[in-house]
Amino acid sequence: MTSPHLKAVIFDVGGVVCRSPLIAIAAYEREHGIPNNYINCAITVRGSSGAWQKFERGEMSLFPFYKQFGRELSDTKLRLYDIYVLPECPKLPETLHIDGRELFGRMMRESGEFDERVVEAIRRIRAAGKWRVIALTNNFSKSDADIIGDAPPSPAQHPNFSVQSELEFLGWQDGATPPRLRALFDDFCDSSTLGMRKPEPGIYLLACARNGIKPSEAVFLDDLGMNLKAAQALGMETIQVPIGGSLGALKKLEAKLGIDLTSGGFEPTEWTPSKL
Repeated sequence: MTSPHLKAVIFDVGGVVCRSPLIAIAAYEREHGIPNNYINCAITVRGSSGAWQKFERGEMSLFPFYKQFGRELSDTKLRLYDIYVLPECPKLPETLHIDGRELFGRMMRESGEFDERVVEAIRRIRAAGKWRVIALTNNFSKSDADIIGDAPPSPAQHPNFSVQSELEFLGWQDGATPPRLRALFDDFCDSSTLGMRKPEPGIYLLACARNGIKPSEAVFLDDLGMNLKAAQALGMETIQVPIGGSLGALKKLEAKLGIDLTSGGFEPTEWTPSKL
């Protein structure tokens, strides 16, 4: 059934428009013998004060983030049982050393590819001219010297450091938010520039206010349930996009919008790099 009242389609970026960094986390856990979903839980349990959360709000520069991120993830004293989304919590490691820079680099390189199917859908929505197309992302948009800030790495630890080499390590040769990504959207709402992040209600409300809509006039696509629940509480319609499940999500979206987003013989692999 269509939703004729909708005035905007809001997309998450990582895990929806681009490949999910959760894939890199899962691979890292397998390689290091870490229980499945441990890292996600270790990030979440820190609440708003964690390194990940601060970095997404633009409150930390890169190398201090690496250090605190690795230290927090390596802290096995925190009790994660209450938030472990598994029938039984597996045995947790007694000691752990997670390199924050290595893990974050893998996550960013993993999420550097577009889902061509979603990119094509965005193009069709914008071509229809009926809806605002908005990105709402927890992101790290500062690049070049800004992301280093006033805390560059020590020469002893990183003797060959340069801003450009670090951006290349992260897969950010064109910046954390490449121009070709921003160009897909009418508006790009980025947590690190807005000082708020999902699932904080304020960032959803600000995205709506910037685009002259009410939350009830938007449909929001995200891969994470907690972000969708926050949007639903504000009155948004929502669609979850599971890893590898963009086609099913787009089928739901085209039913709401009443336009074709998926036909035309387009049959990419599960993840096909965009040709933007």
